[in-house]
Amino acid sequence: MTVPILDLSRSFGEIKPEVLAAMERIFDAQSFILGHEVKTFEAHCDSYLGVPEGSCVGCASGTDALLLAMMSCDIKPGDEIITTPFTFFATSGTAARLGAVPVFADVDPVTYNIDIQQAMTKITPRTKAFLPVHLFGQMTPVEGIISELHERGIMMIEDTAQAFGATRFADGGILRAGTVGDVGCFSFFPTKNLGGCGDGGMVVTRDKERADRLRRLRVHGSGTTYYHDEVGINSRLDAIQAAILDIKLSRLEAWNEERRKIADYYKLLFKTYDVQEFITAPVELAGNYHIYHQYVVRVREKRDALMEYLNAEGFGVRVYYPLPLHLQPCFAYLGYKAGDFPVSERLSREVLALPVFPGLKAEEQESLVSAMRKFFRK
Repeated sequence: MTVPILDLSRSFGEIKPEVLAAMERIFDAQSFILGHEVKTFEAHCDSYLGVPEGSCVGCASGTDALLLAMMSCDIKPGDEIITTPFTFFATSGTAARLGAVPVFADVDPVTYNIDIQQAMTKITPRTKAFLPVHLFGQMTPVEGIISELHERGIMMIEDTAQAFGATRFADGGILRAGTVGDVGCFSFFPTKNLGGCGDGGMVVTRDKERADRLRRLRVHGSGTTYYHDEVGINSRLDAIQAAILDIKLSRLEAWNEERRKIADYYKLLFKTYDVQEFITAPVELAGNYHIYHQYVVRVREKRDALMEYLNAEGFGVRVYYPLPLHLQPCFAYLGYKAGDFPVSERLSREVLALPVFPGLKAEEQESLVSAMRKFFRK
C-alpha cells in the first residue's frame, strides 16, 4: 500500500464541477487580478472570521501577508520582533528583509508553540512586535498578554499560515486564529487546510485605517492608479485563486472535522498497535480546536531511520522542521548557538509528520501504524 503525505485529488472530486464553472466564468470575463472574485472571497472571510466588513485583505502569498503586516505596523530597521525559532522560514525571513531583528524565544514541548512566559522576558525598549505562530493548526494562548503588550507599545502580528479555522475558547468566548492580535497573516498555499491552486495569502485586521493602508500597500502603495502615497509592493490575489478558495471555504469546517477524526484514530491506533512507548501523539491544549494542518508526532529514538523505513515502504512522512531558525546559516549574524533553545532543537531531532488530509482512509492509517510497529519491534 502506498500512502502519500498529502493527496489533494481526493477532496477535489467533491468540488470539481464548481471549480470548472468558476474558471469558465473568469475566462469569459477576462478579469484576472483582484476584482469581483477577490472582493467576494474577502467578504466571505470577513463573515467566517467574525471580523468587521473590510477587515480581510487578499494578497499574493502567506509570506507577503507577513511582509505587508509588518509594513503596516511600521516595522523599521533595528526594530526587534519576538518570535519562535521552530517554524517555517518566512516568519523571521520577512522581518530580516525589512532590516528588523528576529529575537527568539523557545517553544512549549507539548504544543510546539512559542513559550509565552519566556517570550515576555525577551522584551526590550527596541521591541516593536510579538509574532506568535499557530503551528500545525493549533492556537497559541496569547489572549492573556494582549493588554500588557499594548501598554508597552508592542504590536501583535499572528502568523496563522497553518491555522485557518482554528479556534480557542477563552475569556468566555470563542477566539478565532488570526483575529486576536493587531494583524493576522494567512497562507493559501495548496497544502494548507484552505488552499488554492497556487500561491495566495491574506492579511486580517479590525483596524479600518490599517486595512485601507494594506490595500494600498499591496498595489505599490497606490490608492489611486498611478498616484502613490508610499512605497508598497506588488502582492495582489488573483481571481482564479479567490474563486477556488471561496468554493473551498464552504467545505472548510467539514474538512477540518475530518482531519480531527483522523487525528483521533491515530491515537487509538497507537494504543492498538502498542507503539506508545516510542511515539508521542500531538496534544490539543485545553480550550483549543486543533485543525491538524499537520499531524506531527515525536519519535523518542531512531526518527530518521523510521522515516527512511516508512518512505521505503510507500508511506509519505516528513520532518517539519529539521533545523531551527536560530541555527540557520543565514541567521548566523544574530549570534545564536546550539543549546540556546533546547526544546526547539530537540523537536527538530524528534518530530515526524504523518499523512492527514480529507479522504485519508482508515485502512491506510492502520497500514502505516502497523508498519511503525514492525520497525520498532523488529
